[in-house]
Amino acid sequence: MRKSISHQAEGAGVFSPLNEAQSKRASAPGLNFVGLKPRSPSAKTRAKLHRTIAKNALILCALILCLPSISATAQKTAWRQASEAELALELPSQALVEKERIETEMRTASGIVNGRRQFIAGVVLLTAGYSADGKYSHYLLVQVPIRVGGVRLKPGEYAFGWTRAGARAGAEDALSVHFNVAATGDPVGTAQARRIAGSNRVESLHIWPPEEKSLIQIGRFGIPYELGKD
Repeated sequence: MRKSISHQAEGAGVFSPLNEAQSKRASAPGLNFVGLKPRSPSAKTRAKLHRTIAKNALILCALILCLPSISATAQKTAWRQASEAELALELPSQALVEKERIETEMRTASGIVNGRRQFIAGVVLLTAGYSADGKYSHYLLVQVPIRVGGVRLKPGEYAFGWTRAGARAGAEDALSVHFNVAATGDPVGTAQARRIAGSNRVESLHIWPPEEKSLIQIGRFGIPYELGKD
């Protein structure tokens, strides 16, 4: 009768008391009714994991802190076309060229400016009646280092003029542009301006932003430029 009741209880899903061997297995370390328990990581493993998490957290925080700085730097170094009002404040109405004060034609002014309020700008010189007549045509203000057609210009004030490149073949498509320190007339270098392909637009002076052309345009001719580091 007891055996029958025991079988009935097991069939109904009621647990019977564990025998001695089952009890030992159940109470053995690392074991349960369904198999092995996962082992807890050692103290050394836990310490290594904590160091890795802390290191990654520091890297993430550093990146988050750097993002505004990177964005601000990009904005400060971005160049755009300067407005007429900005050019009027930066360029002189009379430029000092080799000890003479020569009037400038402000309606021809052109330039670019970055987020730090640094300019590269120029304007036509009205040289009639001055000793600079025939030698210089433009005044150029440079507030960051720049290379114009291979000529390195440091921040400063310059005067430049141009002549036809010569009687050789293709000369009608090029100008020889010489750059001088405005105040002293000291020569800096000579660059070649070439006719701008596909353009019939004539400009007394147009300094294009680097995002568009990186070009200083004189008439139908252009000189490529590269901005240097501050």
